[in-house]
Amino acid sequence: MAQRDATHDPARKSWVASAQAPGTDFPIQNLPLGVFTTDGMDPRCGVAIGDSILDLTAAYAAGFVTNRAVTDGSLSALMAQGRPASAALRAEVSTLLAQGSPAQGQEDALLVPMAKARMHLPATVRNFTDFMVSYDHCLRSGRRRDPANPLPPAFHQLPVAYHSRASSVRVSGEAVTRPHGQWKQQDGAMRFGPTEAMDYELEMAIWIAGDNALGQPVPMSAAPDRIFGYGLLNDWSVRDVQRWEMPPLGPFLGKSVSTSVSPWIVTAEALIPFAVAAPAQDPPCLPHLDSPFNRSNGALSVRMTALIQTARMRAEGIEPFLLTDTQFSDMYWTAAAMVAHHTSNGCNLLAGDLLGSGTVSGPVDIARACLAEINQTGAVTLPTGEERRWIEDGDDIIFRGRAEAPGAVPIGFGECRGVLNPAIAWPA
Repeated sequence: MAQRDATHDPARKSWVASAQAPGTDFPIQNLPLGVFTTDGMDPRCGVAIGDSILDLTAAYAAGFVTNRAVTDGSLSALMAQGRPASAALRAEVSTLLAQGSPAQGQEDALLVPMAKARMHLPATVRNFTDFMVSYDHCLRSGRRRDPANPLPPAFHQLPVAYHSRASSVRVSGEAVTRPHGQWKQQDGAMRFGPTEAMDYELEMAIWIAGDNALGQPVPMSAAPDRIFGYGLLNDWSVRDVQRWEMPPLGPFLGKSVSTSVSPWIVTAEALIPFAVAAPAQDPPCLPHLDSPFNRSNGALSVRMTALIQTARMRAEGIEPFLLTDTQFSDMYWTAAAMVAHHTSNGCNLLAGDLLGSGTVSGPVDIARACLAEINQTGAVTLPTGEERRWIEDGDDIIFRGRAEAPGAVPIGFGECRGVLNPAIAWPA
């Protein structure tokens, strides 16, 4: 398994001054990958560093990086090469951006101000699978359905998941339109119209590297090497529609309306210093979902937050309001276990496939990672006096993530955000 190296050195500094700014998401110890454009430019792969983007096409042309895959307008080709390729690129970029590098002084040729760039989906999403691996989320959600048996029967035995819609995955910043749907009202009447219960789910995005042949499972010993990197994911959820359609086949139109992902992928290599022991499992899982490395290093210490800013708050200059503050390391199942389970029947995971962790809820009230859970203790009262049980038109939902560990430079994920627009008029 990969270990810490010079790219993680807390003493390493960049010649990009903003990479040393207090609280930056993108110090030289991070180097997340994304796809960007500026005016008149085709999409290019880039690396976030401070408040700038390293143009990898320009870096390749100048001979600072050697993998031609970075000149594509997508990270898909790099993902297809597997973890060794991204690790080698990370080492080259870290050297390029370090103080004293031959690249120092070539800012105009290599860097693009982040403020002038538009971000795009980092890769073609070939498939999207959404998991449900938070014990606390399942417990709270299940109590409403069956207080005596709130957890899904298989929860302690495997990471529960369903196949979601790849075509509606969108990059952070794209608005979401309130969907129409069908549901049963409390008085028993059927209703079709714009949803009355739009929700967010704060999740971790897990991007897959490399392929496995159909029929060839990925064991736990190899599963970590199939993880290209991580981001933030909002699994927008239509609760009234979802509740009505769930039995017997699970989520469908309640989930396929839109999924927002953050534009920057924090590579698995960057997160090595933030690996922690996986939560203890009781009862122990079956051997095919277990490994000594997973028990000791399978979880990641990432603080994740969700905030809301209403149209009125924006108009009055009021900062976003914190809804959720939770920790990814609390998840009952790890990302490696998700990969191993997904492929255990021989399913062929492909480079660019996207896995959602499911709602990252923790045991305390502020760690409730969706409004469906928060509502169980009452409506949210905002600084303006507005109340929210569900997302209203004009509300902006903002996710943030930050990995922290003793002896390591903290690194961030940037933002994943989206505003809810009104429903369209139903076609005549």
